[in-house]
Amino acid sequence: MASGRFAAVVLALGLGAWPAGAQPHVTPWGDPDLQGAWTNATTTPLQRPVELAQRGTFTEEERAELDAQRALTEQRACATELVVLQHEPPPTSTGSYNSFWLEQGTRTLQTSLIIEPADGRLPEVTPWARRQAEDLVAVRDSLSYPTTWEEPSVFERCITRGLPASMMPGFYNHNYRILQTPDHVVIYIEMIHDVRVIPLDGRPHVDPALRQWMGDSRGRWEGDTLVVETTNFTDKVYERRVSNTVFGASREMHLVERFRRVDADTLDYRFTVTDPQTFAAAWTAAIPMTTLEGPLIEYACHEGNYSMENMLRGARRKERQQ
Repeated sequence: MASGRFAAVVLALGLGAWPAGAQPHVTPWGDPDLQGAWTNATTTPLQRPVELAQRGTFTEEERAELDAQRALTEQRACATELVVLQHEPPPTSTGSYNSFWLEQGTRTLQTSLIIEPADGRLPEVTPWARRQAEDLVAVRDSLSYPTTWEEPSVFERCITRGLPASMMPGFYNHNYRILQTPDHVVIYIEMIHDVRVIPLDGRPHVDPALRQWMGDSRGRWEGDTLVVETTNFTDKVYERRVSNTVFGASREMHLVERFRRVDADTLDYRFTVTDPQTFAAAWTAAIPMTTLEGPLIEYACHEGNYSMENMLRGARRKERQQ
């Protein structure tokens, strides 16, 4: 959905301007105001490097030095890419993204996005989750190209990144627009164009037999914090990639998110994953969001997913040649 449509919704709801005498960061009906465009782009890794052990934060000087090192690395990468781009990619390859397309942001003072457990690392996975991952790797490694539409991941098929992945930073377009009414919060996610409509009216979760890509979310206010609990996940989004592009778990996952506005430019966002089928313990990540200037532009994933059609056409052609 383009940002212009959101503007129309805002005006239609009467939220386009503050009433005279209204307090900043409070809605006209009195709830904390989380509305606006936000980004969580950061180079802070999900898991803490093992060499940092129990250290949870950097000093400001250390953080600045890490950003400087990253900027230098990017400059060198761009110089190398300019040379590579002067040559055509090898046969059957279409090439790939270069640094121009990446939107990595800067470091936070955190040494990792994960703040619990204390070591900043994901808990040990269960034998079931290990088998799931091994089976998936075996399938991926056995394929030189997809032969059916079911083989690529749900991310590659432009279906979803799932949760909590959709609320985690990765490599680009990790931008969000939040809208509020007295009884709903809507989170529009630019990457893969997921939209979360979260009721605040106390209704129960849907029947456990109903499973959804993004689960079933219910919200409530605890003081100045929006708490969102999500259940009813499907087991079709269970990949966990290093880049956070896809990061799901099992049908048993229970996700609790907390949104709190810190100031005009910052949201304190954190979530806790409890999934005994996948992880030996619960874990929590804290991912600050900052204001985003300018409109959100639609992420047209694969522009109609033409790549899938072309990959399968190529697969059928190879089969006929065998």
